[in-house]
Amino acid sequence: MSGHEAIDELLAEAGVDGLRLRGALALLSGGRWWTLSDLVRETATSRRTIESLLRVLPLEHSGDRVRIPSDQVNRYNVPIDTDISGLGNPVSEMVAAHAETLDRLETLIAGAPRGRHALDHVSATAETVLRRALLLGRRFWLPGARLLCVGDHDLTSLAVRMVHPEVEVAVADIDDRILEYIDAQDLGVRTRWADLRLGLPPSLRGWADLAITDPPYTPDGIGLFAARAAEGLRDRDRGRILVAYGASERTPMLALKVQKALIDLNLLQEAIFPHFNRYHGAEAIGSAADLYVLRPTTKTWPAIAARLDRLATAIYTQGPQAVESAPAAPPGEAAVTAFGPDLLAGDWPRGLLPQVPRTRLATLLAKPYASDPGRVAIAVPAGLEAALPRLLLATRARHVRVLTAGPITDPAALAALLAPVYSLTVAPPETGHVLDAVRLARPDGGTDRAVRTIMDNAHGKVANTWREALTETAGLTKRQARAAVEEAAPWALDATPLELPLHRFAQMAALITATRLPGGGEGG
Repeated sequence: MSGHEAIDELLAEAGVDGLRLRGALALLSGGRWWTLSDLVRETATSRRTIESLLRVLPLEHSGDRVRIPSDQVNRYNVPIDTDISGLGNPVSEMVAAHAETLDRLETLIAGAPRGRHALDHVSATAETVLRRALLLGRRFWLPGARLLCVGDHDLTSLAVRMVHPEVEVAVADIDDRILEYIDAQDLGVRTRWADLRLGLPPSLRGWADLAITDPPYTPDGIGLFAARAAEGLRDRDRGRILVAYGASERTPMLALKVQKALIDLNLLQEAIFPHFNRYHGAEAIGSAADLYVLRPTTKTWPAIAARLDRLATAIYTQGPQAVESAPAAPPGEAAVTAFGPDLLAGDWPRGLLPQVPRTRLATLLAKPYASDPGRVAIAVPAGLEAALPRLLLATRARHVRVLTAGPITDPAALAALLAPVYSLTVAPPETGHVLDAVRLARPDGGTDRAVRTIMDNAHGKVANTWREALTETAGLTKRQARAAVEEAAPWALDATPLELPLHRFAQMAALITATRLPGGGEGG
């Protein structure tokens, strides 16, 4: 079969969806050199489909770049002006007016912490996050509005604050590195730590008018992130949720399963902008994703409650919490039995210590345990390691034993973070992955006591505990304490310690010292 016949066959097989291939032919015929990745992203077509086209084309090569030779272009009768880049992009004409913002976003995205494959991180292009911000302004009335970014490795929060500084923006994310990076840009974004499998931060529940998320592309991942985004809305009638989701043109059944997960939440699909989001990577889905605009209905809220009741922790496409991963081995029974806990937190074998009360990790983080157990054993499954410091703060037990699925990453950093509260000991590897945390005596006074008071009161608002600590240890009046905290740590006003990004704990001692110095000298 000649090359020309092979191309005709490919186009015939594609049928009405052949615009993708014709677009790729137009690009290759225009004289410019193209890498495979650039062709995938520009045409929003899966890598496999583009590869099938390149195999039958007469191409010239320059390193990893290709194009159709100029003397071959006319043989394929390619319409050079074919352009599919504007499909699904209602703000394309607005991008040029924000060139400076686009340049800044390029720099910010390039400097951001690298994505983690286990969290399905793939960076959106700078133009994509700019378009998200522009679309919000074109579709919604934003003065006085609040936007919640449910996960924000793409830095959409920063783009929105640059384009629409009148919008309050908050981010809930599992990656402490991203939260610290966003804070470092000083654009007024509220940052909160959250593993959405364990809950949305209390300060963000019912907080937002709009929510946006680019979740793991599995039905469970989409369902969970959309449900948490809905929990973040304060306007249950007119709030909106924007969801990025992409699938290969070869796998329509997978896309249908995801759409069914959204339908199961009784979310109205108000609009779908095809290929709106473009990525550096994710070539299996054409380095592109659609943007859904969803509106809650009266039946959304009971559906969300039911969805979260049957919550699965395996929501990602890769890593230890991938949908296809084998379940983690159960915790070591000997280490727990010998410990003699008063409470078991997490997923333990059913027959283990049946007389000991149990609680879920999400419950432990959500509210203080009703009684005051002296010894607590916590099982942390693979993929939930980021919750470990929060789980230790969430219990006020005198002795906590933690069993993890694998070795604890950087135990020295964990010990330094929790030094005001616990003395930590990591068991030798041959005995299993066991961490013991023994609660220290409270300091007598000064900054150390104030830090300890805040960290001990993990379910209370940081600002409230901070103010009380200042009145106790620095002799400030309630009014002085309130003003000092609001000036030094506005990020603390409605957050609990369990919501704080880890870098805030590192800053806390210095800031508390500053708030204890109304006259410039150490108090207490």
